[in-house]
Amino acid sequence: MKPTVQTLLDRPELTLRLLTPADSLPEGALAAPVTWAHSSDLVDPTPFLDAGQVLLTTGTWLGEEGEPRPGGAADVGAYVTRLRETGIAALGFGTEVTRAGTPAALVEACLASGLPLFEVPYRTPFIAIARTVADLIAEDAYARQAWALQAQRAISLAALRPDGLSATLAELSKRLGAWVGLIDSTGGLDREFPLGGLGQPALGEVVGEARTMLRRGQRASRAVEAGGTVGRPQRMTLQTLGSGGALRGVLAIGDSPELDQAGREVVTSVIALAGLALEQNRDLDRARGHLRSGLLRSLLAGDVGLAADVAGEMWGPLPEAPLRVLVTNAPEDGIDRLVELLELRVDERGGRLFFGREAEHVVVLAEEPDAAELAEELAAEFELAVGVSDPSSLAQLADAQEEAVRGYERAREAGSGVAWFDDISRQGVLAFLARTDARAVARATLAPLTEYDRENGTTLVATTRTWLENGGQFDATAQALGVHRHTVRSRVGLAERLLGRDLSGFHARADLWAALLAVE
Repeated sequence: MKPTVQTLLDRPELTLRLLTPADSLPEGALAAPVTWAHSSDLVDPTPFLDAGQVLLTTGTWLGEEGEPRPGGAADVGAYVTRLRETGIAALGFGTEVTRAGTPAALVEACLASGLPLFEVPYRTPFIAIARTVADLIAEDAYARQAWALQAQRAISLAALRPDGLSATLAELSKRLGAWVGLIDSTGGLDREFPLGGLGQPALGEVVGEARTMLRRGQRASRAVEAGGTVGRPQRMTLQTLGSGGALRGVLAIGDSPELDQAGREVVTSVIALAGLALEQNRDLDRARGHLRSGLLRSLLAGDVGLAADVAGEMWGPLPEAPLRVLVTNAPEDGIDRLVELLELRVDERGGRLFFGREAEHVVVLAEEPDAAELAEELAAEFELAVGVSDPSSLAQLADAQEEAVRGYERAREAGSGVAWFDDISRQGVLAFLARTDARAVARATLAPLTEYDRENGTTLVATTRTWLENGGQFDATAQALGVHRHTVRSRVGLAERLLGRDLSGFHARADLWAALLAVE
């Protein structure tokens, strides 16, 4: 440990005597670290001092009665105030050099300012105090370097254990005496040491800040104050893991007070080991991903037995019916995060969830209770379009995947979000067919009506739609629109002339209805 004011007072060979009682000083004043000991008899030595130093003086700037000499400082109080404002750790007064004892005015000024004051007897040279401080600082630096080497060795050995990443982080927490947490690439707390060592709201703030760093996708280090709303805030250091554009997570370390150089060296070594472990996991994940994709193709081909056996050995049992198929896209810049999140969900469910890549899609098999929650999570977390099939079984997987693809296409037209196939199927076959490629044709088909409405302020499109919805019945349409049936008949007749079509036949009405659905 670094030397403190109390350390100097406790050294018997120095025979220092504290003149300002400990209970009259601010809390922790005697425990303040001492960075150096400096002697000066200047009236204002503060330009040559730094915070944390001990100042030693014989008081030659004082008169015989303990007052400043003419032309010197205004008074003893101003002298002590300047020292206090500079951040001096303590003041030592050497006696029997220019005067016997320590001036009472100086003692009173130090008590008023809360500055520790000790008396240095004549037989104790100032150089002895300075040498003691230097020796203690050197001992502390050596001890910290030895600690750092020992800690790095222990952490390196921990990395060789079966779960090297967890062992490494646990060893770091033990060596620093601080909470250590790993936030994975999906923004979730993957592991922490000690378990439950960081409570709310500090934990939520740390995870939230880590998610912000992950979304930016750039390597970064950040210090934050967490949990300040209740009790004392905790200083936390957050460091991204992985390369820019492919971040693997964020390492969070509680380091109050701030880490010294030795502590930072240990943390740096852990960051390197953790990054390496995560990159190794990444390569393994890719291999597992290829296996998943192969098993998915087997399932779609109807070979459920082989896929179930292999999946059971690797991840656990396949989902049971009723299950739903989820289909989404696989963005190249976010596929690793997406896969990691799905892997976490597989672990949470002990299997009972399966996914793989099929061409440009990610296909997920989820049991009925979990499908809705997972679809919403994927859409919200990654801003993806997600299609969801009707309830199905492994034997009907190919049909269910086709349904999910149709839902995905519908959701993609909206940009993102979740589209359920049963919502689409309720609209009928025409609603399903009259999509993307039909829109341009539909707009051209309806152009005579829409242009006429725009130029004349009429409602031919709305009237025609309502008329078709009511099966071509003029009375029912008139009642729905709140107009006379002759008005409806006149409008429909005008629409027929503008479109150049006879709407009395089924095929003409069906085609017009499909056009109306396509431009919704």
